[in-house]
Amino acid sequence: MSTEDGPKIAILGGGIGGLAAAAFLRDKGFDSDVYEQATALTEVGAGLVIAPNAARLLRRLGVLDRFIKRAVQMETGWEFRRWESGTVLSAENLEKECVRLYGEHTYTAHRADLLNALRSAVPEHSIHLGKRCVSVEFEGDQAVLRFEDGETVRPDILIGADGVHSRVRGAIVGPTHARESGICAFRALVPAQKAPDFARRRAQTLWIGPDRHLVHYPVSGEEYVNLVAFTPAGGNSVESWTATATLRELLDEFAGWDPRLVELITAADTPGRWALLDREPLDHWNRGNTTLLGDAAHPMFPFFAQGAAQAIEDGAVLALCLAADPDNPTAALGRYEELRRRRTARLQEVSHGRSHINHLPDGPEQQARDLAYSQADPLRTNGWIYEYDPEVAVSASV
Repeated sequence: MSTEDGPKIAILGGGIGGLAAAAFLRDKGFDSDVYEQATALTEVGAGLVIAPNAARLLRRLGVLDRFIKRAVQMETGWEFRRWESGTVLSAENLEKECVRLYGEHTYTAHRADLLNALRSAVPEHSIHLGKRCVSVEFEGDQAVLRFEDGETVRPDILIGADGVHSRVRGAIVGPTHARESGICAFRALVPAQKAPDFARRRAQTLWIGPDRHLVHYPVSGEEYVNLVAFTPAGGNSVESWTATATLRELLDEFAGWDPRLVELITAADTPGRWALLDREPLDHWNRGNTTLLGDAAHPMFPFFAQGAAQAIEDGAVLALCLAADPDNPTAALGRYEELRRRRTARLQEVSHGRSHINHLPDGPEQQARDLAYSQADPLRTNGWIYEYDPEVAVSASV
């Protein structure tokens, strides 16, 4: 059941959360096996934001220098613009303030570049590709994984990092039903040489308007501009990272918006499109020797750009808890869940609320919001997100 040096740990899912967990476990002296159904470790999707809370953890793992070879350090963030004119409602000086307040910069990157950085901290022999899990069952408190190729794995500890449609989640809490959010997300990349000058700045910009908003920032060593747009959901939307739309469909959603933004969208490649489904925070995500992390545990709307960061934090806290109590993994998993569940539920809730605020129709409520944005300091207001340190959190829970 156990390896000579410690428990046999299986991680189902080789995305950002799974590789982060494997990397932090290795940092604490634990071997693990990562089972990924894809035949190659590639990250679909496009861009993401790595705020200081995640950047500090990448530095702790020793992979930040590798990551920033392709990541883009932000100079400006939370730059809100009016939909029809591009009028700037507010902006934060991230270059100056992030390090002073939180010890690290904010970066934007293609998801694949973050995945590659995390993979560099995980031994190749720990990663098993082409392993499609067909069932997760429990024999008492023992999780049993069965794969399409006929292999059966009975680990001492199972970590479900298998995403929003997690098999492990289903085995722990049973079927959980998602609600239609009424929001559809588009994503696309624009080659930098085709992008307008304003979009090539090292800025995270949010254009907000009635029923819609669009975010853009440079990624991939500034070779591309990443776009993600949120609109009312249509009948063709599914919850999938691989579904696509046409560029005409995306342009139609932003007809009448500032011509500069339309110019940026026009230069985009074929956009992806997926539905945002709404899920309530879980009351628990452990069972026996098994736990969840990342989207499998707490899928959240992307409006605070914390999905990847929270998965990385999960991996750090889980490894710290197991290192503190290696002979009692069930207790360690319980401590991990207790430490993480309240924080991630709060982020799920605030991310959910942002969708309404950003999509207000023009009128008195919108004018009050714009005034509030002009007077706000989101970098400090959201300090509870960016100052979080897993080691402090775990130490304080003793």
